[in-house]
Amino acid sequence: MGIRVAVVGASGYAGGELLRIVAGHPNLELAVATGHAQAGSTIGSVHPHVRSFRDVVLAKTEPAALAGLDLVFLALPHGQSAAVAAQLPESVKVVDLGADFRLRDAAAWSRYYPGEHAGTWTYGLPELPGQRELIASASRVASTGCYAVSTTLALAPLIAAGVADPEDVVVVAASGTTGAGRAAKQHLLASEVMGSLSPYKVGAHQHVPEIKQATGARTLSFTPVLAPMPRGILATVTARPTGSIDPADPAEVLRAAYADEPFVHVLPAGEWPHTSATFGSNSAHLQATVDIDSGRIVVVSAIDNLGKGAASQAVQNANLMLGLPETAGLAVDGVAP
Repeated sequence: MGIRVAVVGASGYAGGELLRIVAGHPNLELAVATGHAQAGSTIGSVHPHVRSFRDVVLAKTEPAALAGLDLVFLALPHGQSAAVAAQLPESVKVVDLGADFRLRDAAAWSRYYPGEHAGTWTYGLPELPGQRELIASASRVASTGCYAVSTTLALAPLIAAGVADPEDVVVVAASGTTGAGRAAKQHLLASEVMGSLSPYKVGAHQHVPEIKQATGARTLSFTPVLAPMPRGILATVTARPTGSIDPADPAEVLRAAYADEPFVHVLPAGEWPHTSATFGSNSAHLQATVDIDSGRIVVVSAIDNLGKGAASQAVQNANLMLGLPETAGLAVDGVAP
């Protein structure tokens, strides 16, 4: 028998991606998969691509059925994880894909989210300095937001190295429609999305406090853009340099920071990230330069929002928590075309 895990919220897009990864993981065994409105349906009818679990029936989310497992993934909408987690014994490790436990500042939570702040868990981004060890020793981990991963990987090493000014950081990031969840919404209909780019939550996106907390940025202008593709994020991050800087310097700082990281790849000079190259993987692709007119540092980051931005990031954290090889069950290579 493998390590017994549950996917709570398995009917959603992130939940479906978790199921797909667990199906191919050499150490994990799916013990329970739960849904909400889809409870009673088979996984095959909800996620036809996950053939390994096609006959498994989605259960209702009942904490008692999760209490004897090794680890539980919570792939629930923001604000719904805390109630489930509170009913699980400490012996059950938990990785939350939602926002409930990411923020340290209760005031920042109240500014961007409804309801009360549930508390703070270990933040689940192993590539941050010192974070890998904290995750490995934790029983509760708050996995990252999708925009937060793409921006933090691009920005944090530059601020930490004193190369980028933490004031006046600007991010414009385009995301595939799966980032908005699986619930039926008019603005996500194919006829509304195809052939169009549209900004949303301009000036008030909930990932802003998470990005500031993870990177050390003090002011952040963030504009998310809905792109006519199912998955992927391309983030363009700009910041003022703290002093004189060569166009090659930002990329060299990133290369030094991620030299030993299995999933973060700084591309060769002249190559720029594509979302298609990260599709289906846990990889992040980065490139950086200095704008010849403004003098600002520019970093472009590409990830799969359902991969490194959600499900595969959560499995990477789970691997560390369970004492498994960090890369177990996770793809470095994307799927293309």
